[in-house]
Amino acid sequence: MAPVQAQPLRIALLGYRSNPHGGGQGIYLYYLSKALVDAGHRVDVISGPPYPRLDPRVGFIPLQSLDLYRNGLRSLRPRHLSSMSNVIEWSSKLTGGFAEPYTFSRRAVKFLRRHGHRYDIIHDNQCLGYGMLELQRMGLPLVTTVHHPITSDLRIALAASNSFRERLLIRRWHSFLGMQARVIRQLHHVVTVSETSRQDIARDFGLQPAGIDLVPIGIDTEQFRPLPEIPRRPQRLMATCSADAPLKGLRYLIRAYAQLLSQWPELELLVVSKLRPGGETEQLIQQLGLAGRIRFVSGISTEQMVKYYAEATIAVVPSVYEGFGLPAGEAMACAVPVVSTDGGALPEVVGDAALQVPAKSADALAAAIDSLLRDPQRREQLARAGRERILEKFSWARCAERMAGYYREVLLRADG
Repeated sequence: MAPVQAQPLRIALLGYRSNPHGGGQGIYLYYLSKALVDAGHRVDVISGPPYPRLDPRVGFIPLQSLDLYRNGLRSLRPRHLSSMSNVIEWSSKLTGGFAEPYTFSRRAVKFLRRHGHRYDIIHDNQCLGYGMLELQRMGLPLVTTVHHPITSDLRIALAASNSFRERLLIRRWHSFLGMQARVIRQLHHVVTVSETSRQDIARDFGLQPAGIDLVPIGIDTEQFRPLPEIPRRPQRLMATCSADAPLKGLRYLIRAYAQLLSQWPELELLVVSKLRPGGETEQLIQQLGLAGRIRFVSGISTEQMVKYYAEATIAVVPSVYEGFGLPAGEAMACAVPVVSTDGGALPEVVGDAALQVPAKSADALAAAIDSLLRDPQRREQLARAGRERILEKFSWARCAERMAGYYREVLLRADG
């Protein structure tokens, strides 16, 4: 038999929810699975809904759930009660909880108990449900990616809350974190995407940083690329961030935009996100008198997003915290000058190829944007430097190469 190092690997990538339009975890699964297949490995993505968009060469195994965040509590039918996972999912949602990581891990154990022998390695994408410990006990080689500790999301959401009741609901929704903390401390192979995330995960979950491996993610520089044939709008800002997630800092950009309009009355703001009617972001827009001035787009293709980047004068990343910072990397790959906060791992991504400002400061964002609007030469310099930095330091081919090497190390340790 050939040594394990020489063989293509059979990989199962697990994602409890994997739609790429739903957040960075879906994007990670799409590109990592594609890059691993490009490198000659065989990959199946095993996912709960909302389901992923995948390269046609990647296998897909759906693990059906109630998908209550799309279907609602009234979607429960008598036939669903035959599954304990369904009952747990429904009762948790009924009381304001989020049980999907736990129930997905139960379903994954059920599937892999029968079919785990098909794979050399199981790679969990931040589910951290109790079922992952069961897979480990079953002897299946398991690797877990943690993009960043969701404890950061919890702290930021609590700080942004306006009432005791709201804080109560936030804590209830994040109650799955107790499970994740207990699980991660018992996992043998944890990997993350940035040095900032490594330190934050270690701090929040009581781990040693040296016990967490690092494999930075990549940017699809073939899709996210300059489109010189598309003219830039003379005054358009663009941001890609969840509208009502305090972690993403859109409120600070909106306040900065309100300031900038006094000097730049024709300035546009395009936000790639879905605006929730009646949500905090919409309320802020109304309070600042910006109704009709900010354009929100959602559910768009990657091709359309790249076209929007090509039209943008400046891309803004206002995040309070990022475990990596895909929006910054994608904008830089498109040769758009970037204004970024220093939240989380963003300095690791943008380096000196963007203007950086302190997180949670609308004034600092406004000043940096204003300075770039007044300096076309500086914008051109940052656009070139950003594209060069992404090409040099971040690619999915390199990510897949490093991840496959990590898989092989795990397998060799298991054989030893």
